[in-house]
Amino acid sequence: MKAPPPHPPNNGSAGGQRWDPERYRRNAAFVAQHGAPVLDLLAPQPGERILDLGCGEGALAAEIAARGARVVGIDASPEQIAACRARGIEAQVMDGARLAFAAEFDAVFSNAALHWIKDADAVIDGVWRALRPGGRFVAECGGEGNVASVRSALVAALARRGIDGAAADPWYFPTPAAYRARLERRGFVVRTIALLPRPTVLPGRLADWLDTFAEDFLRLLPSSERTAFKDEIEELLRERLCDAGGVWTVDYVRLRFAADKPRERS
Repeated sequence: MKAPPPHPPNNGSAGGQRWDPERYRRNAAFVAQHGAPVLDLLAPQPGERILDLGCGEGALAAEIAARGARVVGIDASPEQIAACRARGIEAQVMDGARLAFAAEFDAVFSNAALHWIKDADAVIDGVWRALRPGGRFVAECGGEGNVASVRSALVAALARRGIDGAAADPWYFPTPAAYRARLERRGFVVRTIALLPRPTVLPGRLADWLDTFAEDFLRLLPSSERTAFKDEIEELLRERLCDAGGVWTVDYVRLRFAADKPRERS
């Protein structure tokens, strides 16, 4: 089996994935649009200090701020942080597995970011340290079965080229039981955790989604071969994920949870 080429340097935990804010807004605006239930679960209050872990270009951080909370955004992408700051949000480049905060926040919020960081225990440890006693960790990420059709097609198509795509897979999609165990092992009290199937309509072609989210797979191929590869993935999945009108719906499954850091006993 042909070994994949070495990964280029990157700025965070999501492998070689690059986050272009304009491309993200064009192809992935649905990520923030589906964030309303997670914001409701967070229930930000005026005056609270809240960390948005994996804030991206800041769409949901701005909504949290609009509810009166003081928001700090962190993301591994300098480009996304620049876009977040352009919204007037305090934000900084930081690896989500290496949070550098100590008892500073009333809540840590995350949407569609945790599945990009495979060292889940490092994330949870950092969140625990960042929270004040009585603080809460509210998040949604990809869960078991998320984009399973696309993931399988990518690995299979690369295998036909003698490339181990599974080794380059950047995602961690846990079961509720597995993530609950990690949270409880650190000391969190899990208030709610559930796996939620959420078939998601794309704004355009599946190829655009691949450009936006699947660079860790695409970069295993020479740039001259990537367009044909994306076409092949679309053909493999057209019957399953594309309707007669050409609308693509990807098999998203989300893991949503709220967990509390207990107050210190007097």
